[in-house]
Amino acid sequence: MKGPSCNTQAPDDLPPCTLVIFGASGDLTRRKLIPALFSMHRQDLLPRPFGIVGCSRTVMDHDAFRHSLRPEELEHPADADAWEEFAGRIHYYPVRYDLESFTGLRIFLQDLDRSSGTGDNRIFDLAVPPQLYPVIATLLGETGLAREGAGGSGWTRIVIEKPFGHDLESARALNKTLHRSFREQQIFRIDHYLAKETVQNMLVFRFANSIFEPVWNRHHIEYVGIMAAESLGIGSRAGYYEKAGVLRDMFQNHLMQLLVLTGMEPPCLLESDPVQDEKVKVIRSLRDFNTEHGSRICLGQYTAGEIGQTTVPGYRQEKGVDPRSSTPTFALLELYVDNWRWQNVPFLLISGKRLPRKVTRIVVQFREVPHHLFSNLVGDTIGANRLTIETFPDEAIRLTFQSKEPGASLCLRSMTMDFTYGELYRKSALDAYARVLLDCMAGDHMLFWRQDGIEQSWAFLTPVLRQCEQCLDRDTRLHFYPAGTWGPAPVRDTVRRLLNP
Repeated sequence: MKGPSCNTQAPDDLPPCTLVIFGASGDLTRRKLIPALFSMHRQDLLPRPFGIVGCSRTVMDHDAFRHSLRPEELEHPADADAWEEFAGRIHYYPVRYDLESFTGLRIFLQDLDRSSGTGDNRIFDLAVPPQLYPVIATLLGETGLAREGAGGSGWTRIVIEKPFGHDLESARALNKTLHRSFREQQIFRIDHYLAKETVQNMLVFRFANSIFEPVWNRHHIEYVGIMAAESLGIGSRAGYYEKAGVLRDMFQNHLMQLLVLTGMEPPCLLESDPVQDEKVKVIRSLRDFNTEHGSRICLGQYTAGEIGQTTVPGYRQEKGVDPRSSTPTFALLELYVDNWRWQNVPFLLISGKRLPRKVTRIVVQFREVPHHLFSNLVGDTIGANRLTIETFPDEAIRLTFQSKEPGASLCLRSMTMDFTYGELYRKSALDAYARVLLDCMAGDHMLFWRQDGIEQSWAFLTPVLRQCEQCLDRDTRLHFYPAGTWGPAPVRDTVRRLLNP
């Protein structure tokens, strides 16, 4: 067997830099960013030298900040020593979101650059509520922290979490604000879904294997399903979810990205701009919701029910939710990509809360064989081939095909070939946040949204969002489903099709 063909990014290949985290005292920093960076430290993947500066309104010193981030339990004794070494890279600077405070931050970072040798290279990670994105970006620009090449060296990048706007108008306004201080090449709009190994493998799977690309079209594929099912409710996120709903929370970013990766044409090069160009073409080709044979949508909201054997409340009974709320917690979008490759092939995008279990997968359902060679022996129920690319509960690729059962009689049975990442690659792998941070340090935009992609996505979804939010009969269009079931009754069979071949 031929060994792997690799293009690895070694620490010595990465430029030294300082990562500045705004919202450093928040949940995202503690649960995601610091664990990701610590895992990179243990695998010797961080640049040399490298520093972390936490910034938030909370007043504390360096030691207090380091202590607040320390994991409660470290798996191995050696991890304690690794943490102490890693913690030595961490600093803290309290900020108010005003010009005076950011001027002080600039002086602090300049002193840190000189003492640590990070070469004026900085990444600003905005782990803050979305309303602070334009505030921080503007202050970085006004204090000169967004400027690159001061003194002939140094680069600056800004990382922004979703949601990137809540409709087309707000997304354009945010882009306009960012571009007053930053060039597009400095902006990294993060979507950690794209950094999962199985999602990254999508391009390699399609374009590096000659047995799949020739059948990746309307002649051979019946439909494509993209599912992100969750068993959890909204938890403590009622304030956000009441305004966002499932379409803004899951579809505009995660599911649309999976759609374009599945449907895009081969790029001329596996580089950021050519890949982004092909992604945008897919979104521009989506059939709108207003034509007679256009894309369709089904919305739902969970009511009280059972998950496993636990009784859970309905959405309207959740803390902080309006008792008459018509915010959807489930959606099924049947979309069509109007181009030569995909004409009239439905793309079924599904996401919902309080479904029986968590499942994240892409299903490519191939067409049945055109001639039932075995119909006089086994009937007309020969199952079609199916490809499943799964990110949860396993990171795996599965191909289902027909095989004859052993014995004298002719019996066909669906068999599945599995490739599971965890079984083959047992060494510690990078999680999604670690991967996107590593690519940001390397200046690689391939896993990030580009401005035109964001705006095209919102341009497609904003009309249907407004229609759903402003229509007088919204309550009649909202289908209720008990928690613990696979969505509203009208589409439940469609959802099950993506779960069972």
